Amino acid sequence: MNKKPTLVFCLIMDLIGVASYFMPGIGEGFDLFWAPISAYLFYRSFGGKIGQMGAFINFVEEILPFTDIIPTFTLVYLYKRFKK
Repeated sequence: MNKKPTLVFCLIMDLIGVASYFMPGIGEGFDLFWAPISAYLFYRSFGGKIGQMGAFINFVEEILPFTDIIPTFTLVYLYKRFKK
């Protein structure tokens, strides 16, 4: 995947990550399932060194309890968009 991710895509990915807060009792269990998928999608979306480092950070952020609120996809999108 060599296309740049859109802001809408990044917001959706971050919303899926936060959705575990709205599932009482299964929220953190969902994160065990979602973390590797999210990291893979992050790497495929951004690629390169940013994709590698970001995928690792995204995985850790999703797997650790109470850190899902960090909008990793959106932050990296904004960084890449405005890094000039």
